[in-house]
Amino acid sequence: MDRSPENLILVNREPNGVAVVTINRPGSLNSLTRAMMVDMAQAFKSLDQDESVRVIILTGSGRSFCSGVDLTAAEDVFKGDVKDAESDPVIQMERCRKPIIGAIKGFAVTAGFEIALACDIIIAAKGSKFLDTHARFGIFPSWGLSQKLSRIIGVNKAREVSLTATPLTAEVGEKLGFVNHVVEDGEVLKKSREVADAIVKNSQDLVLRYKSVINDGLMLDLGHALSLEKERGHDYYKGMTKEQFRKMQEFIAGRSKKPSKL
Repeated sequence: MDRSPENLILVNREPNGVAVVTINRPGSLNSLTRAMMVDMAQAFKSLDQDESVRVIILTGSGRSFCSGVDLTAAEDVFKGDVKDAESDPVIQMERCRKPIIGAIKGFAVTAGFEIALACDIIIAAKGSKFLDTHARFGIFPSWGLSQKLSRIIGVNKAREVSLTATPLTAEVGEKLGFVNHVVEDGEVLKKSREVADAIVKNSQDLVLRYKSVINDGLMLDLGHALSLEKERGHDYYKGMTKEQFRKMQEFIAGRSKKPSKL
């Protein structure tokens, strides 16, 4: 297990290709200091470069996922070098090629909400709450909450969540397509690992390419996104060798001989 100097960001590389990043400041509901943000950014950059890691699970210790920025050091955080991509955890999560699963329990508040939105898949415990308090405390969003949430749950609902600082529960989030699975409190990591294991079983190359084309396509209108998919598909198949096509055909043939489980 790799740890930050103060053990506030924990990184555990498991032998099955799954890495778990834990925000570890439970006494402060995992609120983020500037140093923690830097450590978290470096953790994701390192895991992205580690070829043994295929999926990353992000979670928080104790009873909260992340309660946002530690406001006792707000000026240091908000007036710090926030444009430095190397020390920005959300930018590093967005750049990460590996799928990121958010294992959420308790509260994901403001910056914690934005970190959750930087995950590719969200598993949340029953009763968990996602809360945007930017408007309540006079904090301007800078990690994507003003833009991402409306694209996921719809503009009107996102306006209500953000302008009223009303909690979005895990259960409502699941209905809106924001949360993938809602499970019992003690089952969050177990379910996250099940999803991670299902990803690990697939072609690593295709998983990375698929995540990339989905996320890059979301930045475009549908017409250009479809063109992007076709262009990358053509490039992929042009680069495949006869041996790769043969293995693909053998795999498909082998699957067709297995009895159906349905």
